[in-house]
Formats: sequence, C-alpha cells, structure tokens
Amino acid sequence: MIKGDTSVFAIESEITRAFERLSFRGSGFFVIHVAGRSYGIRAPGQSMLACSLDTVLTRINKRGLHQAPFSDAAATEIADAYTSAVYLDTSGNEIYFGMSGARFTEAINFGSLVWAPDGDEAFDDGSYVLQFDVGNQVRLIAFRRLDRRVDPASVREAWLLSDIFYNILREWSEAFIAESKLLPKHD
Repeated sequence: MIKGDTSVFAIESEITRAFERLSFRGSGFFVIHVAGRSYGIRAPGQSMLACSLDTVLTRINKRGLHQAPFSDAAATEIADAYTSAVYLDTSGNEIYFGMSGARFTEAINFGSLVWAPDGDEAFDDGSYVLQFDVGNQVRLIAFRRLDRRVDPASVREAWLLSDIFYNILREWSEAFIAESKLLPKHD
C-alpha cells in the first residue's frame, strides 16, 4: 500500500503476517519516500510494524510541535550536524547552529524531529528522516549514513503544506489499521 506521491512524499508498507498482539501488529515493511528516493528496507517480513504505526500516530498527535531554531538551514548541514552530534561528538565541545552539542541534541529530542529510525528494523539500512513543522508547511530531510558519515548523494528534502502531509499520515494509518484487521491473525 502506498499513500502519497513517491516523487514528493509517500509512505509505503506491506503487512506480510498479522498478529493478535497489538504490540506486534504485523510483520512486513515500512518505507518512507522523500523526493523520489525511498528510505528503509523494502523486503517482506523485514520488520515488526507496531513501532512504525505508533510513530506515525504520535507525529499526528504532535502536529505543529516538530520545531527547531535551525529548521531553515541547508539539508546537508542539518544531516551532518545531526550525525556528528548524536554519533560522533564525544567531546561535547562542537557548536551546531550556534548551540553546544548538548543543546543541539536537546533541541532535536524536544522537537521530536527524528521520525526514522523509529525503533524497529525497518531502517537498519542506515536511513534517517527528520521532520520540521515550519509555519503552515512541513519540511522533511532524509539521508543515509554509511559507516560514520552522511552519504551526501542520499540527502533529499521535501516541503509540503502541513494539511497535505498530515492527511497522508492519517490516510496511511487508517488504511494500515483497516488492513491489519482484515488479515488472518497469528499468535
């Protein structure tokens, strides 16, 4: 199932096995498309899907709150800063957009900017998707980390009207829940 336009923004998923336990929901795959490129692993049974659904529902509930003072910086600069602050900066002395590493990381966490990875194996390919609510728009920045650094060729960004973005999230979550209810369940 795909909701949205893969050339701008879309969510694609497939449930290959449904479960009774809501904490599992099902196994399958969950992929996010940003500006014509997919992020996540598109393979049957790749991941349990409960985290992906819960993360989408949380993003809907926190509409308008995914904010940061650096949301207007270049996409590659944000991706590099995120990777450096979260994975590489052991000294804590680096400055990111005028903030200490600790303050920058706090802004990322407080703003719930990281959509993916979402806790499941869906993004074990090194994919990351960051979301910013900027006025009446949503800015998505997606990239892959190879080894320790951002792969510059993987960086994509998309701007959408907030209503369009959140409608895609809502449509996907409703369709996903409906699909999971119809499938035969396993223990």
